[in-house]
Amino acid sequence: MSSKSFIRFAVPAAAILAASALAGCSSSTSSSGSPLAPKTSSGSVVVGSDNFSESVLLADIYGQALAAKGVKVSYNLNIGSREVTYNLVKSGSLTLKPEYNGALLSYLNKSATQTSTSEVDSAISAKLPSNLEILNPSSAQDNDTLTLSKQEASSLGLSSSATITGFVGKLGGKSITVGGSPEFQTRTQGLLGLENVYGLKSSQVTYKTLDAGGPLTEKALTSGQVDAGDLFTTDTTISQNGLLTLVDDKDIFGVQNVLPLVNKSALSQADISALDAVDAKLDSATLLKLDTEVQVQKQDPLTVANDWLKSVGLS
Repeated sequence: MSSKSFIRFAVPAAAILAASALAGCSSSTSSSGSPLAPKTSSGSVVVGSDNFSESVLLADIYGQALAAKGVKVSYNLNIGSREVTYNLVKSGSLTLKPEYNGALLSYLNKSATQTSTSEVDSAISAKLPSNLEILNPSSAQDNDTLTLSKQEASSLGLSSSATITGFVGKLGGKSITVGGSPEFQTRTQGLLGLENVYGLKSSQVTYKTLDAGGPLTEKALTSGQVDAGDLFTTDTTISQNGLLTLVDDKDIFGVQNVLPLVNKSALSQADISALDAVDAKLDSATLLKLDTEVQVQKQDPLTVANDWLKSVGLS
């Protein structure tokens, strides 16, 4: 464990939503625009995360990399979806949060068509307000998927390497129950893309609102409560339970490189360099390994973060 100073805390959901609403109504981009704004000075940051395990782990990794450089770090973890946390970074209530570039671009521009990492990052930068920026992407990716329950895959005769196009063709006009986060139901990287690009009709889908690739969706898929759901590519539940992730052959899920979204006002160039150093070391295989330690072996994500940073010379 690092001897550097850090604090972990949580803010009630109602307070977070209130802060987000206030941020949306204010034209200010300074931290004074939110009642939850941290009283930061130079060398102090607040690291936040969305409400799923991998986001918490990545927040710990970024935060502890900064703490190892002597930065005073506090944590506000497991807050909610991007629709909430993006505005908290924008308002200054959070200094930074882990992001996935493809999903962030889709949030900023629902009609975006960029596909490569460089194109996606450039398009994001063009859409961000002046106080926000994304840093260098890692090679680690964690994409949304359309994953079938073992029973559904078997009933349709689908196996490894089956595509979403093939699934929709096999399904025909039959109905299907899909589970995932509320946002998956309304995003292009979700049901909208499945309908508009692959031709899965909304009339044949019964949607079950669960969580963002978390334990509710995992349980619903493994128990057969839903036929298909949105799990992330690094989710160990897929291989452990014989689930079938369909190949996204028309690329609605795009690229999803891990990278930090930051509010520039509270970060020095040294801080940015420390975060860039993390992303230079982080790849997809490493992310899956660390996810397994947290999600399967039930290790503390802060401990996992510190151990990995130490192993690659960043702590």
